[in-house]
Amino acid sequence: MAKLVLVYCLVVLGLALTCNAATYMVGDNSGWDISTDLDTWAQSKTFVVGDLLLFQYSSSHSLEEVKKEDFDSCNTTNVARTFTNGNTTVPLTEPGTRYFVCGNQLHCLGGMKLKVNVEDNQANPPIGAPQAQPAGGTLTQPASKSNNPASVIPTSAGSVYGGRDCIVMAFLGFVATMFWVVQV
Repeated sequence: MAKLVLVYCLVVLGLALTCNAATYMVGDNSGWDISTDLDTWAQSKTFVVGDLLLFQYSSSHSLEEVKKEDFDSCNTTNVARTFTNGNTTVPLTEPGTRYFVCGNQLHCLGGMKLKVNVEDNQANPPIGAPQAQPAGGTLTQPASKSNNPASVIPTSAGSVYGGRDCIVMAFLGFVATMFWVVQV
């Protein structure tokens, strides 16, 4: 019985160390917009596998994921994925560099593009992480960014999934298992 308790304590501590993914609202309160200094915004962040990028933008913009060459030249004709719903969540599922541009080439040339370096965090992404919505997704497009109040949307100050909640869930699982072991 003591060995079982020790094993579950180690599991709880292990989950506490690995259950942390952040949701970053790209551009903070300014959002995905030509007036936002996206380079400076990204340089102050450390992105790891499991984090989420939340892009909020008006109908005059779109979001396109591209390769490095297309990012550098603002080529918007050879895109990997396009999003137009105004509220796009992109999970960072593997380490490496990701490139995003506005579908309006003039906006991209004006600096509306984002390079994100994703580091490996030695942990798996959260189960059930939201998937990015492709063009024509089910979410409605906001008329403007002001329709998305910052008080409702987590900012890049770091909304953390896991942490204390993960410890509580692990503890409840431990208690349920202990009741099961005692009854058997």
